[in-house]
Amino acid sequence: MAQQPIELILLHQWASYMAIPIGVLDVEGNLVYYNEPAEAIVGERFDDVGEINASQFAELGEITDIDDIPIGEKELPVVIALTEQRLAHRDLKFRGLDGQFHSMAVLAFPVIGQGGRLLGAVTIWEPDSE
Repeated sequence: MAQQPIELILLHQWASYMAIPIGVLDVEGNLVYYNEPAEAIVGERFDDVGEINASQFAELGEITDIDDIPIGEKELPVVIALTEQRLAHRDLKFRGLDGQFHSMAVLAFPVIGQGGRLLGAVTIWEPDSE
């Protein structure tokens, strides 16, 4: 994947210091980084998986609403953040690469740089304490 804008590089650095699960996506929707707390949700270490192309998300894991009804791609908070350039939130379930389901609240917001240029999105996951 191409060199990232400095803003996404800095977000990657910031996320690596946070104790909450965070993912950073580029403007095309590629998951360019997720931090160590997010590894428990994804089911694999970022260093082992690496950047995930937007078209590979379907292979990453199953995503449903809290009633186990599949969620369409356009309904995902991160897709809303990227396409509508606004903050989005939703409670959902995610089955990671390890086969484990995680219930969580997901918050996504667009990363908009100088001049109003869309650079990507950040997603923050708050797992339910089950």
